[in-house]
Amino acid sequence: MSKPSSRRSRVEKCARLVFRCGAGAGSCCPAAPVAKFGPQDCRPTRNTARDRALFTALQRQHPNGRPGVLRLLLYRKSKTKPNGKKPEEKKLYLEPEYTKNRVVDFDLKELVVLPREIDLNEWLASNTTTFFNLINLQYSTISEFCTGETCQAMTACNTTYYWYDEKGKKTKCTAPQYVDFVMSGCQKLVTDEEFFPTKYGKEFPNSFESMVKKICRDLFHVLAHLYWAHFKETVALDLQGHLNTLYAHFIVFVREFNLVDPKETSIMDDLSEILCSPLPPAPTPAPSAPASAPSPSSQNHVTER
Repeated sequence: MSKPSSRRSRVEKCARLVFRCGAGAGSCCPAAPVAKFGPQDCRPTRNTARDRALFTALQRQHPNGRPGVLRLLLYRKSKTKPNGKKPEEKKLYLEPEYTKNRVVDFDLKELVVLPREIDLNEWLASNTTTFFNLINLQYSTISEFCTGETCQAMTACNTTYYWYDEKGKKTKCTAPQYVDFVMSGCQKLVTDEEFFPTKYGKEFPNSFESMVKKICRDLFHVLAHLYWAHFKETVALDLQGHLNTLYAHFIVFVREFNLVDPKETSIMDDLSEILCSPLPPAPTPAPSAPASAPSPSSQNHVTER
């Protein structure tokens, strides 16, 4: 007996063998484990009219056959996810019930504008040190939830941040490791008299502005991670108002002095536009009716018992 030459004859022969064996679990057919495959995991080997017609013909020829076997004959397991795109996660921190929570309700730009007769570097140093302390404190409130198991990478808005050491070596690390690198590096700089001088008359180094920009960029990564990965814990602690105010103050500051590249902060632009705009004025309560003055007789009335 000659071997079948066409693809269709080979497939039909295999199909007859499968259905003759019953195609059940534990049958003698090597295709029995087909139950592991499903329509959601499979796609056509070749999306041609010939393949579709052959699949339909096999279904008609074996109406009682198991569909999974037919799929196994003509389909292969897909290596891509359905639609090829990951569904976008809902950003809880953009919900109006949370964005309206602020600690202050005035224009934060008034706090960051350089005052008259104040040196620019002194102003940058003072604010950068303050933001480092506040962001470090804010992160400490949820640090027990940010572990190597829960945050295996430093992510924010589908962006993964890598740490670059002093030699420029790129390293992928967990979120708590990344934050530790950021805070340790900032602490080392802001407490070093060579970089952040506090004594009167001592000049700032020429590289001071570039160091401030690096610190602010790294601190932004921490803030973005807090919103992206730990906003639920922040809400549970009722600290979303503090986080919102801190974030808005920081963004207004770095924008005022162009300390962080807008491309770097663009992943949080939706939140920035909401929080950096002033809150709408609270509705004015309707005036209440004036209370009637008590009559002299009622003032002097004494109840006897």
